[in-house]
Amino acid sequence: MSTTPRTMPGVLELLPLEQAAFQRMVETVRRVYELHGFVPIETPVLELTEVLLTKTGGETERQVYFAQSTGSLEQGREPDLAMRFDLTVPLARYVAEHQNELVFPFRRYQIQRVYRGEAPQRGRFREFYQADIDIIGLGELPVTADAECPAVIHHVFSELAIGSFTVRVNNRKLVQGVLTDLDVDPEAHAAVLREIDKLDKRGPEYVQQALGGFGLSSAATARLLDFVAYSSAGIDAALRHLETLTAPNELLALGRSELITVFETLQGLGVDDGAVVLDCSIARGLDYYTGTVFETVLDDHPAIGSICSGGRYDDLAGMYTNTHLPGVGISIGLTRLFWQLREVGLIQTGQSPTVAFITLFEEADRTHAAALATSLRNAGVSALISDAPRRLGKQLKYADRTGIRFAIIAGSDERSRGVVTVKDLIDESQSEVPVEGLAAFFQSRGTR
Repeated sequence: MSTTPRTMPGVLELLPLEQAAFQRMVETVRRVYELHGFVPIETPVLELTEVLLTKTGGETERQVYFAQSTGSLEQGREPDLAMRFDLTVPLARYVAEHQNELVFPFRRYQIQRVYRGEAPQRGRFREFYQADIDIIGLGELPVTADAECPAVIHHVFSELAIGSFTVRVNNRKLVQGVLTDLDVDPEAHAAVLREIDKLDKRGPEYVQQALGGFGLSSAATARLLDFVAYSSAGIDAALRHLETLTAPNELLALGRSELITVFETLQGLGVDDGAVVLDCSIARGLDYYTGTVFETVLDDHPAIGSICSGGRYDDLAGMYTNTHLPGVGISIGLTRLFWQLREVGLIQTGQSPTVAFITLFEEADRTHAAALATSLRNAGVSALISDAPRRLGKQLKYADRTGIRFAIIAGSDERSRGVVTVKDLIDESQSEVPVEGLAAFFQSRGTR
């Protein structure tokens, strides 16, 4: 009996032209990361469970895929390997293990798959790509490093050209300072921040009710919600708001000072004023964030939610080393982002990475076609020769269906005159181009 071919739920398996579009996204992100001085690393898919789960447990551990050889399984051993569920924990292990060989501040980017045991549902994936950057300091890391994250985010999404977007920035110390002023127990600060982080998903009424469980009076809750309701129109407005913000305690004063440094640094980096805002409701639900935090949304598609997030943390690898390693970083969930953008029609999936298709009228034309293909490839222009002579219409249809934009036609008449005809299969225009100028023709159009 034959087995029905199928993929497991929770994976995104793409057809060739979709995969090409995804690769273009990956390469754009990679290029921008490198333009900002980040260097690549990769870590293994599998980590030792004692390393991966050192300080997690709970919900995270229930989502981990454990790995076990058949031999170990037969012997009844507990699995000692597990698949990474993010890129942050492997980075912590990597930095702790190689700290004597690395140069600090260590600026790394990492684009790899991660694995989580998500319940199968639309848009949630068990296997997905993440694209992370982090800047790790040895002992200390200046706050100016925090500004590099929104600057990189701004550059990445500008290059991806997926519409207008807003990078929302805050500092957890601001809200913690307000909580201190309201005499909220410091032990409850993290839980309160988690509730505030639900404002955009659950709404103010839900959060107001939840905050009552922490002993806040109605007046205190109203004051807190009023504080976090502020969102600036851009960098200039954020700086004006921060300069006039009253700081009744050291924590709030420190958060204000750090944010002023971040926004002033962003101005120096030339980031568009309106693309980055101060949003006092951004808290990030993960407790290891200790300062600046970031979230990014598409202005025309708010229902998609955050497409890039991250923040500052005091100590990356405290569970592995006594060395103090503060850092700041961001993460883009590339698989989910690609899926979401495709769903709303913002991804163009009809373009092949192959630029030119060289037609054949008869088998004797192959030598000439091979010479054309070789000259194009040597110039960095991708080219494919037709597998066999066929009617021209059939060859052009093949090129069009495989997403190749340009067809090169070189019949006996063209060869006798030292030219080729280049047909654009999208706008159906065509040009006669000298053979010696063919590579330059494509290069001038940015097709390489």
